[in-house]
Amino acid sequence: MIIEFDDSTENCPIASDQVIHWAKTTLSSETDKVYELAIRVVDATEGRQLNALFLGKKYPTNVLSFPADIQIPEGPAILGDIAICLPVVKKEANEQSKHFEQHFAHMVVHGCLHLMGYDHVNGNDANEMETKEIGILLNLGYPNPYLSEEQKGT
Repeated sequence: MIIEFDDSTENCPIASDQVIHWAKTTLSSETDKVYELAIRVVDATEGRQLNALFLGKKYPTNVLSFPADIQIPEGPAILGDIAICLPVVKKEANEQSKHFEQHFAHMVVHGCLHLMGYDHVNGNDANEMETKEIGILLNLGYPNPYLSEEQKGT
């Protein structure tokens, strides 16, 4: 896997090696093909611009995935790009009483699965994607991100 990481905010507390590890773990759970993708950490302004331009929504969101629509005959397949909005992920982690690292890992996994074709538009697809996310995150040492604090027993 060839994974490029860019922190355009210069404030992401997660090391690039860690982010790349999470992405490689996610992708290798699905395939043994060699893929290339880019993960970019963005601020609220860029997050809002991307969400408006591509989804028509006027607010920043936690993670956006942009599947590549090109085929190159040689070399790794280009999978696409992921944009993670740092302030939104920090805010959500705080609101959901999650460790920031845990929530950020979830966004990386979630974004990678979108690039691999998973979606959560309907209930069955959402259940399939969530089950996959839970398994990958547990493999990475993180708890089920969909359990509430009451369900966790804390």
